[in-house]
Amino acid sequence: MRQEPIDDLVVVIPGITGSRLAVDGKEVWGPSPGALGRGLATFLGSVRALRLPTDLGDDHPGDGVVPTGLVPSLHAVPGVRPVVDGYSDLIGWLERTFTLRRALPGSRPGPPDRPGAPEVPVNLVEFAYDWRLSCRYNARLLAVRVDEALGRWRATAPHRAEAKVRLICHSMGGLVARYWVECLGGAEITRQLITLGTPHRGSIGALESLVNGHRIGLGPVAADLTAFSRSLPSLHQLIPDYACVETPGGLRHPRELATALEGVDPRLLADAGRFHGDIRDAAVERVRRGGSDRLCLPVIGVRQPTPTTAAVTGDGLLRLIETIEGKDEGGDGRVARFAAYPAEVALDDPTAARSSFANHGAIKGHAGVREDLYDWLAPAPAVYRGSLPAHPLGVRVPEYGLAGQPLRVEAVADGTGRPGAAALAVRATVRAENGDVVVERLLSNVGGGRYERAFDGLGPGVYAVSVHAKQDSADTAVTALTLILEGDA
Repeated sequence: MRQEPIDDLVVVIPGITGSRLAVDGKEVWGPSPGALGRGLATFLGSVRALRLPTDLGDDHPGDGVVPTGLVPSLHAVPGVRPVVDGYSDLIGWLERTFTLRRALPGSRPGPPDRPGAPEVPVNLVEFAYDWRLSCRYNARLLAVRVDEALGRWRATAPHRAEAKVRLICHSMGGLVARYWVECLGGAEITRQLITLGTPHRGSIGALESLVNGHRIGLGPVAADLTAFSRSLPSLHQLIPDYACVETPGGLRHPRELATALEGVDPRLLADAGRFHGDIRDAAVERVRRGGSDRLCLPVIGVRQPTPTTAAVTGDGLLRLIETIEGKDEGGDGRVARFAAYPAEVALDDPTAARSSFANHGAIKGHAGVREDLYDWLAPAPAVYRGSLPAHPLGVRVPEYGLAGQPLRVEAVADGTGRPGAAALAVRATVRAENGDVVVERLLSNVGGGRYERAFDGLGPGVYAVSVHAKQDSADTAVTALTLILEGDA
């Protein structure tokens, strides 16, 4: 089977409960394939130890819990999330379909730093995280993980020096990634942030879990998950960030009713509002400054019966409702359709998102969703001679330069020959006199159809500098010559 090439780093981020957790090497959450019941029993037996202290904020409790990998099979925590398929199938499909490779046991993911060390270039990363904790905390860990993995991947080959990150995120994993991208500087190195059923505006099910609580009994194992779920900053960050509680005065935002909603920590609820607000404000500002409003690509489940609002009953519990102001918006069964859109994406733009008749827990394996992933991840079809005109480019390179000083290469795209001149990937290739490629890099887009980059480390000699749009054939490149003189000339 032909694999589609990907030169970027792909990071898969699971949703809440989608990462295996261990303490002192003993797994406390992570059902093995085909053993959902045993996994739940293990988890319920450990739930008291996993409860978080109050006033934890965006920190780790120091309780020894560490993430060890993605949950491979069906998994669930009653009262925290519904049954969700694992991630093994998605990872396997990515590896079969694209030129992606994970780190295998015993391998070292990067270029060798000692003679004889095995080199395993890795560009598929599974980001496991402690899903109990704040999304901000996990976003900081994601920043460290991406920085390390992307640096290693870029160092494996010259043509990968400009590689970026493509994030594939399920459910709450999209909120972790969004905070890193929008609030921690991740947008600069991110090519795509694909979210599958991510509750960008929250999920009413999270609020219901906190207010109503859950007492579970499974055979010989019985546990009360109410105190555990109410201690999770992450679960509070899934509370709807829209007016969703019916009152005699109309729909009210959960933050307006914090003291009236038993089981909801008012401090965590207020902090969750700041969390969503920070992402929203940063994303809107990035777009206002010229950033792409298509950096985040949402896949949204539709036409499934989906609780959207709730009403407080006489005993203080929540009754879920599948309409909002009398309208059935639908969704994926967990996240309302409109709540799966990121803030900078217009709800009335049919090109802004992909919709699939998929349920939240199974959205990763849905055939239509896989088609969407393929369309976004696979490179555009090659442009063959005579099919479309190449993007006309002008190149400017100094006629002379000095060794040891940067050589600035500039390219300008003429938009009259073919659309898209302001959003190209322009590749520059520097060849020595003997035809050997000295360096090959993508130029930086500086706006207005202009692209540039400074090349360091060229020794004395004559060089040919060629530039062409990455999606066009290298035969269409335009070339300029430069002479690099001795530094003391």
